[in-house]
Amino acid sequence: MEKPPYNRLRLHSSLAKLTFWSFVFLGLIFVFFFRSPSSSSPVSSDLSRRSLRSSYGGPNFEKRVRASAKIRSRNGISVLVTGAAGFVGSHVSAALKRRGDGVLGLDNFNNYYDPSLKRARQALLERNGVYIVEGDINDSALLKKLFDIVPFTHVMHLAAQAGVRYAMENPSSYVHSNIAGLVNLLEACKYANPQPAIVWASSSSVYGLNTKVPFSERDRTDQPASLYAATKKAGEEIAHTYNHIYGLSLTGLRFFTVYGPWGRPDMAYFFFARDILKGKSIPIFEAANHGTVARDFTYIDDIVKGCLAALDTAEKSTGSGGKKKGPAQLRVYNLGNTSPVPVSDLEYFGEIAKGEGEEVGYEVAKEWGCAIYSCQHKFGSERAWI
Repeated sequence: MEKPPYNRLRLHSSLAKLTFWSFVFLGLIFVFFFRSPSSSSPVSSDLSRRSLRSSYGGPNFEKRVRASAKIRSRNGISVLVTGAAGFVGSHVSAALKRRGDGVLGLDNFNNYYDPSLKRARQALLERNGVYIVEGDINDSALLKKLFDIVPFTHVMHLAAQAGVRYAMENPSSYVHSNIAGLVNLLEACKYANPQPAIVWASSSSVYGLNTKVPFSERDRTDQPASLYAATKKAGEEIAHTYNHIYGLSLTGLRFFTVYGPWGRPDMAYFFFARDILKGKSIPIFEAANHGTVARDFTYIDDIVKGCLAALDTAEKSTGSGGKKKGPAQLRVYNLGNTSPVPVSDLEYFGEIAKGEGEEVGYEVAKEWGCAIYSCQHKFGSERAWI
């Protein structure tokens, strides 16, 4: 098969990382999904008991919440992380805890992908002192209770229904989580005292049908190409509204194709590796214009740096009791690698997995979009995050 016209040497480092973490992740899947459960394991049995409990008002609940959210470093912050058992959320929570910030997680452990992976992330976080409350961001009573217990200085909102194609099967889940859930969270923040500064995950998908690359924050975002993108764009408009009316400090981060350890199993690098090991053909993506599909694969550690930098530079909200008392900060940034990798280059997984001389099957598949990558000038120049 003819190789796409990209500089292989420039892409070597990114491809090496993708390859390494794909097979690490496959190993993790094997360990946590296919090993025999042990009823004698204190960690697994404890997590199992907690996962079956839907209430959040037990005798030890407030104690655990306060202990997890306690700040342990000078000038630290106290952060509510929604989607804390997710891919990005678990990494951000761990990084905040390592530097001494107070961290409380919130996650509904839905079944978009096998919840066992989230439970495994939860176990790691709880061993390091991060408590994850099992609940939904649409639960107003739960959010109010958490804000009553802890005067959070910041909220890192990462809970969302992810995935583009899944919207065709379950469109209501995107509206429920990405729109209604965001509004419900902002309502809770609006009435909190003090109001927290909020950093939330938008998406590079808001650039939609734009053909000019790299994408800049100044580019138009009014042509979404999927329901997922439309809900993320709606989220940005909702954030603008709450900033303008209620004085909430809000920073949106447009992530570009995140990868790394503990990643989601629906990502291309994972299912490419899985299918190759099973001897299946893998799709070589082709854009509608017959060009090469490329993505701005961004390593999770870089995304975490960006999230922490956004939290650290977020200004205080200016409202109180649901009323605005002055103008508040409103920002949107791209978070990407700026060096697109052709999706077809993931065929190198086959060369590594199969070995020299063994063939890997390919099939051409259509894909929305072409090259998607970010212009990092705004965030890089303002925050020097890398």
